[in-house]
Amino acid sequence: MPGRAADPGTVPFCNATEESRAGVEDSEDGGGQKRPGAREQRQNIVWRNVVLMSLLHLAAVYSLVLIPKAKPLTLFWALRTVCSHLAVAPQTCWTSPTSYFCFLLTALGVTAGAHRLWSHRSYKAKLPLRIFLAAANSMAFQNDIFEWSRDHRVHHKYSETDADPHNARRGFFFSHIGWLFVRKHRDVIEKGKTLDVTDLLADPVVRFQRKYYKISVVLMCFVVPTLVPWCLWGESLWNSYFLASVLRYAISLNVTWLVNSAAHMYGNRPYDKHISPRQNPLVTLGAIGEGFHNYHHTFPFDYSASEFGLNFNPTTWFIDIMCWLGLATDRKRATKPMIEARKARTGDGSA
Repeated sequence: MPGRAADPGTVPFCNATEESRAGVEDSEDGGGQKRPGAREQRQNIVWRNVVLMSLLHLAAVYSLVLIPKAKPLTLFWALRTVCSHLAVAPQTCWTSPTSYFCFLLTALGVTAGAHRLWSHRSYKAKLPLRIFLAAANSMAFQNDIFEWSRDHRVHHKYSETDADPHNARRGFFFSHIGWLFVRKHRDVIEKGKTLDVTDLLADPVVRFQRKYYKISVVLMCFVVPTLVPWCLWGESLWNSYFLASVLRYAISLNVTWLVNSAAHMYGNRPYDKHISPRQNPLVTLGAIGEGFHNYHHTFPFDYSASEFGLNFNPTTWFIDIMCWLGLATDRKRATKPMIEARKARTGDGSA
């Protein structure tokens, strides 16, 4: 079972002050050691990630050519969200609730799973739901639950510093994808070791997924999305692989990354004008409710990650349905007086 859900006031990564600041190249840190210079930073590039991500995005661009040639059910399975993001002609992507399924499943593994459940402990989930979310998280292929949640807690506690894995102060490209192209800054590693992650290690679902992560990713991110169209309605393996696996994966990655980049740079700050995260409606639509980012960094314990509850928040809809089914409990919310008091004290005055 997951560790005990903390009260809003005791969540270890809520309202923490920044404890590390970005250093200047070749400057000395507090221990008299030099920080890495430009030459040393270049040597920290992870070329494997650069090559693989480049190939993935080239393959995703090629996949667009296959959309008109695919069977409608294949588009129903994976790509209506892709079409809406890329403004593909409506007649190419049919309108159907099932067309949202594969992308939604991928996203929920991150938003309802790694993020709101395991990183923030904003609600509790019973074993069947945790197993489902772990499988969906493997479909997302964005690091296993343990590493994703640990790094996300570091991101909240040391936001916009060198200890932030995707520090937005280093620019849009770095916070979007560039952070994956270099080794983690030593502050990320050192500060990460100081956080309490015993609740993650105590969850057998998290441990199982971490142990068998590579196998689960191959199956859930690539094999299952490819085989479903091929086996059930006779789509070609070529179209199935590039559309349901490659293109879906590339789009889902970039939508998630926009939370780290665009939602830290563009938008208003009605809850706390002193922090970088913003309210970004476009990110909210793409990331199924994760774009209310100024609110989320102000009240990270809130299971809805938004003041507005169900509005534009499919992840909240999902959690509420799971509660109705008895698979989730103990949803945490910021109270209305708490929200209004914070907006009056630190907000920028916007709605």
